[in-house]
Amino acid sequence: MFSQGQLLFALCFIIAFVIVMIISYRKDIKTHKIFYKGNYKILIGFFIFIAILFLIKIFFKH
Repeated sequence: MFSQGQLLFALCFIIAFVIVMIISYRKDIKTHKIFYKGNYKILIGFFIFIAILFLIKIFFKH
């Protein structure tokens, strides 16, 4: 499906992308602590919303 060169490029791209993202996050960690307090509440709310959607799907399936 993909040539060996394309797979090699994809692998190199993913590795480089992850490294750059880690470096960028470490540079901005002080800013994240100031401006993004309480983000875990939004994440928990999102997971609860997804769980409710699955429960509704299961409930109406039967």
